[in-house]
Amino acid sequence: MGRSAKIGGKNIDRARKLVEARPYKLEEAAELLRKAHFVKFDETVELVLNLGVDPKQSDQMVRGTVVLPHGLGKSKRVLVIASGDKVHEAQEAGADFVGGEDMVQKIQEGWTDYDAVIATPDMMKSAGRLGKVLGPRGLMPNPKTGTVTFEIAKAVKEIKAGKVEFRLDKTGIIHSPVGKISFTAAHLAGNAHALLAAILKAKPAAAKGKYIKKMTLTSTMGPGVPIDSAEAELAVAVAA
Repeated sequence: MGRSAKIGGKNIDRARKLVEARPYKLEEAAELLRKAHFVKFDETVELVLNLGVDPKQSDQMVRGTVVLPHGLGKSKRVLVIASGDKVHEAQEAGADFVGGEDMVQKIQEGWTDYDAVIATPDMMKSAGRLGKVLGPRGLMPNPKTGTVTFEIAKAVKEIKAGKVEFRLDKTGIIHSPVGKISFTAAHLAGNAHALLAAILKAKPAAAKGKYIKKMTLTSTMGPGVPIDSAEAELAVAVAA
């Protein structure tokens, strides 16, 4: 084992030892992650929730979007597939790339230099051909997430402001970013509360028993910090 690997291993062990065997409040957990930060890059902080739903049942799927009040620390590169006057609207709203069939063709040829894709309903016949390319990246335009719409300006501005999509995976877990390790603990907690409120609101009517089974705040290289779900739910209720 090389010297750098040994140092990295020691840092990871030291970071893990900072986490006590107890649930934390969100802001307290965010502060702990900041203290445990040992790498040179600006890590992404994620909220991870284990939900008491069956992802195999279509009526128990949990999915939605939320605009984080403090953004994600990086403006997403937004691509809009549109035609007519919606092209100008997208450009005015700040979209990074705008086009119609030319953009569809470019994506089919392997272009991937964008972080979000919006399409107008009339362009979905063409954009529908991109399912195999955009689907695996979670970027396929969808009416449920507001990315298939004629309200182009609104959609572009929301994504630029820090709109994120959350979706239950096949193991019943949601992983969603809430900011960067360089954020203040208060801003990370504020974003986490906004995300949590949206996930609570998206609770399926068919869900039985305890909805949030476990919640953890973690960073790219940092430890997982267990969150007191009762405290978090209460904080969201107070903020509502």
